[in-house]
Amino acid sequence: MSTFESLLYHGLTARMEAPGLYGAWHIVSILLTVALTVCMVRFFRDAKDSTMRTLVFVGWILMVLFEIGKQLIGAMEYDGTTLTWSYYWHWFPFQFCSTPMYTFPFVFLMKDCKFRRAIMAYIATFSLFAGIIVMILPTTVFGTRIFTNVQTMVHHGLQVVFGVYMASYNRHHLGKRFFAWCMMVFGGFSAVAMILNLTLYPIVKENSPDFNLFYISPFVNNDLPVLSAIYPKVPYPVYLIIYIGGFTLVAAIVYAIEKGIAALMLRKHKRAKDHISH
Repeated sequence: MSTFESLLYHGLTARMEAPGLYGAWHIVSILLTVALTVCMVRFFRDAKDSTMRTLVFVGWILMVLFEIGKQLIGAMEYDGTTLTWSYYWHWFPFQFCSTPMYTFPFVFLMKDCKFRRAIMAYIATFSLFAGIIVMILPTTVFGTRIFTNVQTMVHHGLQVVFGVYMASYNRHHLGKRFFAWCMMVFGGFSAVAMILNLTLYPIVKENSPDFNLFYISPFVNNDLPVLSAIYPKVPYPVYLIIYIGGFTLVAAIVYAIEKGIAALMLRKHKRAKDHISH
């Protein structure tokens, strides 16, 4: 292989011992995520729209660059002599946790409108809890490659950071419509994933038998905790209802917590303002 391919391959596939659950790698990743989240909320919750757009753009760039590296790893096969390139479609980045790469551009490119607010609502609820779940239980994402271990913690950590930040930034607008909007975005993503599963699986199954976008394919089980055990035991329509209902319920809980915290913050701010005025 060429010098460039050699540097690329060895750089992206450098090995380490697989991080343990709540080992040093995991704990440091959580602490950095919490620290960045606190800084974002503390210093930028009242930022100008242009500043918020810039922050989201920077987060998006980081996610995309790391995802490109991850996709390159999935496409490289080295037998010790020759490096060959082939793509396995189960690596295609259209999973629940991949959605920030598709939603963030709407935030930093669009003018303020209902659709943009719906996207921000989705980032603050569904996307946030997906990131939290992986950060708390990264059982299926840790491996022995340094790059992918960094990538997964950066990606899911940023999901948490920007999810909390979007909730804080929109704290004055956490009404019923806020959650209704995020549900519609989740429904749209799920519908697209379903269409792609139904149309592409017959084409790519020989090369990628695990192709399963959003883990809602009627053809393939998944490795998600709890859901992987439910899938083979119930009719597929029941599984789909449990999947959508379960994710929506957890997102609703996240929203309720955000709304409660926002209400407390606003009351505290009002009391402080009234105290100063007197």
